[in-house]
Amino acid sequence: MPIFLRLRPNAPLAVVRGARRLVVLALCGLLATRFAAAADASAELVRLINAYRGAPQTCEGKRSAPLGPLSPHPALSDARVLNADQLVETLKAAGHPVRQVQLIGITGTADAAATLVELKRHYCAVLRSPQVSEVGVSHENLNWRIALAQPLLAADLSNWEQAGREILGLTNAARSQPRQCGARRFNAAHALQWNGRLAQAALAHSQDMARRNYFDHDTPEGDSAGERALRAGYRWRSVGENIAAGQGSARAAVAGWLASPEHCANIMSPAFTDMGAAESIGSQSDMSIYWTQVFGAPRP
Repeated sequence: MPIFLRLRPNAPLAVVRGARRLVVLALCGLLATRFAAAADASAELVRLINAYRGAPQTCEGKRSAPLGPLSPHPALSDARVLNADQLVETLKAAGHPVRQVQLIGITGTADAAATLVELKRHYCAVLRSPQVSEVGVSHENLNWRIALAQPLLAADLSNWEQAGREILGLTNAARSQPRQCGARRFNAAHALQWNGRLAQAALAHSQDMARRNYFDHDTPEGDSAGERALRAGYRWRSVGENIAAGQGSARAAVAGWLASPEHCANIMSPAFTDMGAAESIGSQSDMSIYWTQVFGAPRP
């Protein structure tokens, strides 16, 4: 909205300068408020998209299984990029090369929920594609821009334990401060400890998903995260699991989990004390790389 200040015609110069500073400060405050609101709306749309991907859906007459969460990436939210080719070059220059990228524009919707309705109506196959794992949203007034991408794999993913321990560090950094996971508010939580048995359970599941080209917490035979942890020798009081697919780095995998309320809640849960994680690459699989993070608290 416009801001008006009336100055006395013969006001001293110092008063006029002060008034100008007030105008600048007021405009800066208004712009900051608008940017914050747009950022909140963009983050809400990412959350809604991940919730939509995380549940079984019917798209274009076909029933599809749940998919992993998309990881937010700042470069994908850059509204100044005009087309997909330009976005590919921008990402490459930023040291984040991608295999593919898609841009969607939605106009005329007032909030994230209404925008998701339009996305599901016209672009459900894009949102439900297993060939994308990253997302960026920019929003101004009634105009929304959604970018979806599939990154190239990082060059340092040959050591699964190194990647798993990087996930541990990123997880503990997230747990070190309060966090909102969807509708739930979590206080800061104690740091998790690396557990080799949980890491082996995570590795076994990532390898199985990559080898047999599926994405699910349960194996095709029905084995669950709890059963895999017991098989690896971890006697648990409580156990939890996050999985992801397609993310080209540990940082991207954790970013995706934090952008998904259920995965975020696992990361922030004070019930867990131990963690193991691993990735596995399957060159013939749909998503190329599969991530598993297993949480636990041992039985006394």
